[in-house]
Amino acid sequence: MNFGSILGKITPWISAAATSNVPALIGLAAKAVSGAVGKPVDASLSAITEAVTGATPEQIQAIKQAEDTFQVQMQTLGFQHIEEMEKMAEQDRENARAREIAVKDKYPQILASVFVVGFFSLVIFVLVRPPDPKVETLLTLLLGALVSGVTAIIGYYYGSSAGSDAKTTILGDIAKK
Repeated sequence: MNFGSILGKITPWISAAATSNVPALIGLAAKAVSGAVGKPVDASLSAITEAVTGATPEQIQAIKQAEDTFQVQMQTLGFQHIEEMEKMAEQDRENARAREIAVKDKYPQILASVFVVGFFSLVIFVLVRPPDPKVETLLTLLLGALVSGVTAIIGYYYGSSAGSDAKTTILGDIAKK
């Protein structure tokens, strides 16, 4: 499931901020959604999407109002179009990849490998030996962090679905012409 596209249909500006890879923008998006739903929302794409997709009809109305306010706030900060925030995320990835190529640094690959091995090791460990209830919460948090890290690693090395969505949109526009 592509959280960014689901969120983008309901709240395009908040979605663009939440998928921007810019912590300050993600935090502002979470704050906007949090105010609309009346409960704290973590500054992560999955938490923001969960809050929006799980909202009541009244909360959806408040989220749409928050979207309008958020758009004005982003335009005040200098983002006249959603595409500008999306471009920042793309440039961030390009800069990271260009740095890795230029520096020929092996540490990101080593760290990514450790993360992936840690993820699969923990999954196998939990499947083979169910956790003691005393540490179940800790293992759940660790597994969540590892899932998030592995998702970022896969997005970094193999691309994200955001690029795929953009290509699909472009091809659809071309087909309409």
